Amino acid sequence: MERSAPTADVAVARRQFFDLGAEPQGAVSPTILNSWARCRARGFDSHGQPALEPVPSSTLKEHHDRSERLIRASRRELVALRGEARGAGAIAILTDGAGLVLDAAGDTGFAGKAARVALRPGVAWSEAASGTNAIGAALMERRPVEVRGGEHYFEPHRFLTCAAAPIFSPTGDLLGALDLSGPAGAPTAEALELIGRGVDQIERRLFEAAFRSEDVVRLQTDPDRFGGAQDGLLAFEGSRLVAANRHALRMLGLDWSALGQRSFRDLFEAPRSAFVDGVARSGPCGTLYARAARAPALTPGAAFESARTPAEARPASEPGPVFDAGTRADLARAVRLIEGDVPVLICGETGSGKEVFARAAHAASSRARKPFVAVNCAALPEGLIEAELFGYEEGAFTGARRSGSKGLLREADGGVLLLDEIGDMPLALQARLLRVVQERAVTPLGGGKPHPVDLRLLCATHRDLRAMTESGGFRADLYYRVAQYAVALPPLRAAPDRRAAALAFWATLRTEGRTLGPATLERMAAYDWPGNRRELVGAMKALIALSEPGDEIGPELLPAPLRGRASVPSAVPAPEGPAERTADLDTVARAAIASALDAAGGNVAEAARRLGVSRSTLYRRGVARRAS
Repeated sequence: MERSAPTADVAVARRQFFDLGAEPQGAVSPTILNSWARCRARGFDSHGQPALEPVPSSTLKEHHDRSERLIRASRRELVALRGEARGAGAIAILTDGAGLVLDAAGDTGFAGKAARVALRPGVAWSEAASGTNAIGAALMERRPVEVRGGEHYFEPHRFLTCAAAPIFSPTGDLLGALDLSGPAGAPTAEALELIGRGVDQIERRLFEAAFRSEDVVRLQTDPDRFGGAQDGLLAFEGSRLVAANRHALRMLGLDWSALGQRSFRDLFEAPRSAFVDGVARSGPCGTLYARAARAPALTPGAAFESARTPAEARPASEPGPVFDAGTRADLARAVRLIEGDVPVLICGETGSGKEVFARAAHAASSRARKPFVAVNCAALPEGLIEAELFGYEEGAFTGARRSGSKGLLREADGGVLLLDEIGDMPLALQARLLRVVQERAVTPLGGGKPHPVDLRLLCATHRDLRAMTESGGFRADLYYRVAQYAVALPPLRAAPDRRAAALAFWATLRTEGRTLGPATLERMAAYDWPGNRRELVGAMKALIALSEPGDEIGPELLPAPLRGRASVPSAVPAPEGPAERTADLDTVARAAIASALDAAGGNVAEAARRLGVSRSTLYRRGVARRAS
């Protein structure tokens, strides 16, 4: 940060520079002196009035549209600075990277004076447009700058004192500046600090909005200070550093050129798969401590942690993965197993986040830039699942595409394949899959030569596959191939602190300032969430849709099952085990199918129509085949 020189010194410097044509020595900072020299080289008359006209409203709208993310991320800081500005008789200003004022708010009395020098939206305050000023200097120097009174190049601006700081994207792009401007005689001791804290918060929001799947690592010089806007932030794509904030670069002694050039091992002297929270390394600022990204609503050491995925990769209100400490440990093991080419079976109830876990493991592995292909074995029709998985040659069957199809297994070549709900895969296909797993080659339907594939296999199921192997519903040889290491995801009702779990999920959504009221959180903590993560996320999306930005959301907006429960029961019955729940669902499903078949006189097509399902679903259940 650079502060202004004493007023008397500035007056002497102005006389020497503007009246005598001499270069004042030490009277003003090199930043101000260099700016004066550039302005004089542009032919500016320091005694004149700069022609600062606002751009047309259509042009201003274009600037607003281009800076939408910046404006959204800055909204809270402008509101806070507005109060500070009113108390100090000043105005707060947000500009884009070209110095064009996007928004201004504060003291109405001073705003009238500021308007006379065009300190209002639509006016450019770059150095090239308005001479030496804090906004222009901060953008030119790429650091916080204060310009007070006579340090401004143009005399009509001498009644102003301004403090501004640049705002950078996570990849080092100059997005804009935040400024606090007031009368020259006003005290400004805290202006730069206020602006600096505001920019820290804005850049943190921009970072967290941009990176939701890449592993984000936080750095601090004091382990008790984690969770603030001055955390160092690093984002990795695979093992490559792709983004950082200014604090992280300062702590590591790097600059923006390190992005894309440094690896995880370069920075931490260890592979990402071996990363654990703790002491990271020494740096220019001393010993550094590192942590995986934490949900901002939680205190350090809370039970839940969030990893973020790129905002462009999914809908604005779709959350990133939220895992408890045990699941994070399982995730680290899964990454190492992927690297070691060991298949992993992910078990858990419906909605518990099995695919989310698989995607997080892929993103943290060395195959992060390679394909991730997820196949829901229960959703593909039985007659098509073989062609979808293994591909086919031209003319392999009626309706086949002329050019054939490579199939999903070959689509995953080089990357990671997730076979979701593998317990619903027909037995005939299990034999073909076993051959692929053993031989690492795929033979398409219709013949042709086998195609080698290099993939890592993850499988997921809500069923008890071991019990299915004993009953003949799943091949034992395939089970022991795909379940060489099993991970069990806990249901949401087993969370040790459901309130913390809810807050962790809420922190991963784009809430635009919405908060969950105490009564709302209490009822969410009391609910058992039989649909697990999927049900919780659906409820939260509904709360966002039914409320306005900035609202504190009350319990009246909760879905009906949650509104009627205000406290945690004194005794919560033991939950059913996965096998019991699956058995109950199977019993109900078989009874419904049998009833529909009886009503349809044994006609499978008519029974499927009555149930609203496909015939392949009935055949996969096995009931229809026996009944017909």
